[in-house]
Amino acid sequence: MKTKRMTCNLLSLALGLILSSTFMISCNKSAPQTAGIRMENLDTLASPRSDFYQYACGGWMARNPLTPEYARFGSFDKLAEDNRTQLRELIAGIAAMENIRPGSVEQQIADLYKLAMDSSKLNAEGYAPIRNDLAAIKALKRKEELASFIPRLALQGVSAYFILYVGVDPRSSNEYLLQTYQGGIGMGEREYYLDNDDHTRKIREAYRKHVERMFLLTGHTPSEAADMRDAVLRIETQLAEASFDNVQLRNPQANYNKMSLAELKELAPALDWDSYFAAFGIEAPKQLSVGQKNFIAAVSKLMESESLADHQAYLCWKLIDEAASYLSDDIFLQNFDFYGRSLSGREAPQPRWKRAVSTVNAVLGEAVGQMYVKKHFPEAAKTRMITLVKNLQTALGERIEALEWMSDSTKTKALEKLAAFHIKIGYPDKWRDYSSLHIADDSYYANIQRASRFEHEYMFSKLGKPVDKDEWHMTPQTVNAYYNPTTNEICFPAGILQYPFFDMEADDAFNYGAIGVVIGHEMTHGFDNQGRQFDKDGNLSDWWTADDAKRFEERAQVMVAFFDSIEVAPGVHANGKFTLGENIADNGGLQVSFQAFRKATANKPLPTKEGFSPEQRFFLAYANVWAGNIRDEEILSRTKSDPHSLGRWRVNGALPHITAWYEAFGINESDPLFVAAEKRVAIW
Repeated sequence: MKTKRMTCNLLSLALGLILSSTFMISCNKSAPQTAGIRMENLDTLASPRSDFYQYACGGWMARNPLTPEYARFGSFDKLAEDNRTQLRELIAGIAAMENIRPGSVEQQIADLYKLAMDSSKLNAEGYAPIRNDLAAIKALKRKEELASFIPRLALQGVSAYFILYVGVDPRSSNEYLLQTYQGGIGMGEREYYLDNDDHTRKIREAYRKHVERMFLLTGHTPSEAADMRDAVLRIETQLAEASFDNVQLRNPQANYNKMSLAELKELAPALDWDSYFAAFGIEAPKQLSVGQKNFIAAVSKLMESESLADHQAYLCWKLIDEAASYLSDDIFLQNFDFYGRSLSGREAPQPRWKRAVSTVNAVLGEAVGQMYVKKHFPEAAKTRMITLVKNLQTALGERIEALEWMSDSTKTKALEKLAAFHIKIGYPDKWRDYSSLHIADDSYYANIQRASRFEHEYMFSKLGKPVDKDEWHMTPQTVNAYYNPTTNEICFPAGILQYPFFDMEADDAFNYGAIGVVIGHEMTHGFDNQGRQFDKDGNLSDWWTADDAKRFEERAQVMVAFFDSIEVAPGVHANGKFTLGENIADNGGLQVSFQAFRKATANKPLPTKEGFSPEQRFFLAYANVWAGNIRDEEILSRTKSDPHSLGRWRVNGALPHITAWYEAFGINESDPLFVAAEKRVAIW
């Protein structure tokens, strides 16, 4: 299903992890540590020299075939499933309680979960929860009313045309700034509207049919549905034509356009901006950043060129599209048929309980998270993790100091930025207050609307206040992590701090290969093609000499060219520019963690275990993090939409640039994965 985004942030998302308080990791010094490598995960019939991914992960893939609800299932997803089972126990347990105090977090969790699970109520309601909003859209009399009506929908979670959000000012990182971001297209990626290969045309035709069917399911006649469908496709195609592509969106300089309100009015005169901001309940800003200027100008032209009836059709569609997951089964299943089946190749939706848990988790994230960490995350782990991250900082610092291609002046700035990392582990020190969020038993979708308004009010309340650098942008139970350039922070939620990223019983070879690499990955994001443009305080500020910047770009181009050459499907290549930041972070994470691993075991070398040397176990552990199966449709979808390389290529594409991997497995010039030393990436 589609991901619903309430705000936009320039975040580089990847993995997080946990180790112990010293370079030598052990929970019990007297107990022998295991190899960490699970032999059943391997496919020893494959050659590590020809396909290291298959060799390291083939057994796992054979034992974990795709189920109908998944387009991709990997180690990440397996851990997420385990976490979701734990969350279900918490949430369902609360829902079964009697005499819950009204207004309490327990009441909010219980009522929302019960509504999500009540299929009889949902099916009896049909599309009734959105009927009044549909009528309100159709009651508009003049296009001038759109400026105040679009925010009304946005506050309820329906984003049309573009997104308005509050984020850290990229050039003044202690202040919040009102900002806009392109949006408004139902298929998510502009290429689905513009490309003309067979697969994309097939997706586009499926979307066309889907939009029409959804109009039919929400009370429209066949004639109305066809006309409204055509209006939606016409408007969304024009929005796609004006949109930045994903490579352009990863350029922070190009997406920062601070201007006055008067300049905004001149750029996009067709919108009544005073009415627009007033409808959000905020003062008209003196300044804001228009993320993509040409896009906002195009929206303004659309307001003039398209009829009121066409704009109404588009707004009706946005409402239906956003609400579909919270309505009756016939609407939900039609929604799945396109976003799940056509777009990603899934064969069946998730069971209702998983969707219900995910909704509660999204709406009341930190409330659920507070319960989760109390039961599943030991306090000692947070302390150990903080110390380990410091150790990885030391290793990266050593590598920066040893760089031959970087001048001393830029090295000094880089080391200052590294030392200034704001580190977040496990869970926040201060929890959010949900007491003003009203959860009632009226309708499932009505609660989603109120939750969206609650989030918007929380976001807009930041305006005029200093930046809260202790705020978390993920919940503690999330199986993910991030680096945020505007606060120069790395965050590792509790949810991901488990096997296969960390095994308390395993030795350093395993843990540095899995968890250590990913810590290094997040750190390297601060110095990838995007993160390097921000200084130690999180400001979009050039701290590089011109020569050093040129040398960085030359070295990064080696990575771009290498991944551009990878054929991910017949006739379809990876996008080296789009995935550059994540590929640089993978490369840096491997280099930094292997150096830290060598330092950790220098005085007490580890023995061979399960037939593998410590160095071999390091790289096998890394590969196992990316074990997974994926459908052909999802490969094509992710190649358009995901800044991360596919799992196979985070192994077979990353390791050939690591000299220590060649030494560990005896890779030579005659082997298919061999890359000549002079063609390997060497940045951090």
